Amino acid sequence: MIILSALLCIVSACSSYEFKADTDWEIEDFTMTNHRGDPMTNEQLRGKPYLAMFMFTNCVTVCSPMTYNMTQIQQKLVDNNIEDYHIVGFSVDPAVDTPQKLTDYLSFYEVPDESKWHLLTGYDQTFISQFAKRSFKTLVQDDLNSDQVIHAVTFFLVDANGVAIKNYRGYSENDADVPVDQIVADLQSLLEQ
Repeated sequence: MIILSALLCIVSACSSYEFKADTDWEIEDFTMTNHRGDPMTNEQLRGKPYLAMFMFTNCVTVCSPMTYNMTQIQQKLVDNNIEDYHIVGFSVDPAVDTPQKLTDYLSFYEVPDESKWHLLTGYDQTFISQFAKRSFKTLVQDDLNSDQVIHAVTFFLVDANGVAIKNYRGYSENDADVPVDQIVADLQSLLEQ
């Protein structure tokens, strides 16, 4: 009887995943332009959680695999019939990344549902550096030796109230280190709460 009770406890613990926030970072107000040329504010994103990343179109290292990884996450969201979310990419090179360049960039990927994506620009370099630091506690900095921009390889989960509550590795040399299934599970759990 004791063994049966112990097994039941183990099984029930494994099947009752409960989402737990790791961070509590409020995203400051912003007005930007998305890759469709439409104005986008943080207020427009409220009401649905979103996955966020920092990226730029001329990136020669991590942005392309990060964007690919985000499309893989979205494919799993589609496969699990999860619909109430956004995907937000903040350009860290806004002087170069016009809405058209961002649209062209996204067109290189097999995006399961482009309507959920908002690649954002329409601000200056100083703004995005300060915004990233204050809202996401992450670094965005020009590389003085090249045309590249230094930024983290992190995906952020932002809740429906505009608070960054979790972050994940968005790129790794080993794709297995990007927690695609965990991100999907966390987003689904967040929507079910």
